[in-house]
This record gives sequence, C-alpha cells and structure tokens, in this order.
Amino acid sequence: MSVTLGTLLLALAAPAAAQTSNAPLAYQQLRDPAQEKQARALMETLRCLVCQSQSIADSDADMAGEMRALVRQRIAAGETPAQVRDWLIQRYGDYVTYDPPLGRATLALWLAPLALLALGGWLARGSFRRRR
Repeated sequence: MSVTLGTLLLALAAPAAAQTSNAPLAYQQLRDPAQEKQARALMETLRCLVCQSQSIADSDADMAGEMRALVRQRIAAGETPAQVRDWLIQRYGDYVTYDPPLGRATLALWLAPLALLALGGWLARGSFRRRR
C-alpha cells in the first residue's frame, strides 16, 4: 500500500515540478516598482519566439520565462529599456519585437499596409464611378 501511495504522490508532484522555471526572475517582480514598471512595459513589446502570437509578458512558454528573467536582470542592473531591447534584437533578430525597425529586410512589412490601403481606395473609387 505504501508503494501505491508513494507513486500517487509522485504523480501529483510531477506537474508542479514541470512548471517551475530555471530563471528565478521569470515570475518574480523586481523590488523597485519603477524598474518593474519599465520591465513590464518592455515585455509587452517583445514577441515570444515559441508562441509567436503572444508577448513574453503573456506567454507561459519556458523561452518567454527566460526572456522575462533576462529583461528583469538587465533592468535591475541599470540598463534602460531601449538598451535591453536593442540587446534582445541583436541576440534574437528583428522578429523578437512587434515594432521592427525600418530596414531592407522589413521594408515590405512597413509598405504593405500602405499599398493595400491605396489598392482598396483605387478599387472603391472605380466601384463608385461605375455606379454613377
């Protein structure tokens, strides 16, 4: 009977152990409220590289937890959010941010909405002219 009870306790403890992160600051807030506010604001602008549709602030993925911990560590060390963001972009590429910088590789991302808006206006204009 003790083997069965031990197995049951082990089975119940496994999910809790699986969800703990190796990054100590992944789920802990910084002691300084101003620094935590800066870190949270930055985390909202960074994309989870695993989930891709969530920010690292919202994602439960281990990678997002590690990135949250990196952000908090660097903010606590005195870096500005812009410096941390630039470091993460250097490390993971432009895809890590929801607001990629204008450059050769991201030019289509910036011009596509304008082109689609112009195309929609042109199609609407043609449709209205035919109705007259």
